[in-house]
Amino acid sequence: MGKKILAAVAVAEKETALHEFELPDISPEEGILRVEITGICGTDVSYYRHFQEPKILGHHVVGYIEKIGDLAANKWGLKEGDRVAMEEYIPCGQCKACRTGSYRSCTFTDPRSGGIRYGTVPITLQPSLWGGFSQYMYLHPNSVLHKIADHVPAVEAALTLPLANGFEWMSIEGKVRTGQVVAIYGPGQQGLACGLAAKAAGATVIMIGRSSSLRRLTLARELGMDYIINTSTDDLYSRMEQITEGKMADLVLDVTSGGTTPVTDSISIAKKGGTVLLGAYKYQTIPELDIDTVIKKQLTLKGVRGHSYESVQMATELISSGRFPLSKLNSHNYRLDQVDLALRTAGGEGEPSPLLVTVTP
Repeated sequence: MGKKILAAVAVAEKETALHEFELPDISPEEGILRVEITGICGTDVSYYRHFQEPKILGHHVVGYIEKIGDLAANKWGLKEGDRVAMEEYIPCGQCKACRTGSYRSCTFTDPRSGGIRYGTVPITLQPSLWGGFSQYMYLHPNSVLHKIADHVPAVEAALTLPLANGFEWMSIEGKVRTGQVVAIYGPGQQGLACGLAAKAAGATVIMIGRSSSLRRLTLARELGMDYIINTSTDDLYSRMEQITEGKMADLVLDVTSGGTTPVTDSISIAKKGGTVLLGAYKYQTIPELDIDTVIKKQLTLKGVRGHSYESVQMATELISSGRFPLSKLNSHNYRLDQVDLALRTAGGEGEPSPLLVTVTP
């Protein structure tokens, strides 16, 4: 009999339960991770609210290599005891997307297309341990792992993937550089991560939100953002004109969770020849979208999602540097037997003022 371990399994709509699993044996190509901490993102909350089948959620995972096969150790450049951050993707490595470096677009990583991705796989697919709300996780041969320095606090290490999105969208997709003005609409976990990435690139950052996000706007200033705009009390366009002396923003990013006004606002505050990035699903059409303004101002309008290997490496380097007080982003940390409360809090239905919500198994 193998070692027994515990994991929080989503068993019904807005309900998890602790289940016992057997730690699996591994082949030379596989590994086992001892989970240190797992951050919660919107995808976890969505799966929690819209139950499909029992699964272990959680994919922003940091932990220690507990077991590793010889072939996996050579392939990954890791050994037992190494501390790593995991990417959620499990790419096939053979399709065109993978071979051109865009493995986040691999069909094998998309559960909607029958693929597998950490935090989305039902427990019926052996060995069941596919999510971070668990004491241990199974490491597939195609796992993508990044070393994390031992001196980094766990709650900061849990920011690896949100920060990776920030670097992907700001530095790689948005090509942000020193001296530019970046406006970010939505001061949540992802918006603040993008703000940090833009600051690291040398930009002036303006964080935009409402009075309901006042604590997050205040945090943005504590993290080093240059300006904040509260759209509940300030006229957005006029304030942008004032801050930029009429030049407006080189790049605008919308990462707000609801409503379409931020999309049209983003177009209005971008400078001529500027870029507007859209990083949040709206689940609705935008009939008031003025495409003529996009043409008149010669804007680049682009959707962004996910991260690449390069951007995750950029994130680990920034975290390791200690340049920003990243621990301020962690608002709540829960035990494994508190996963329901953790998910409710991250979704705005639990304890107040969530930002980065984590689980420490």
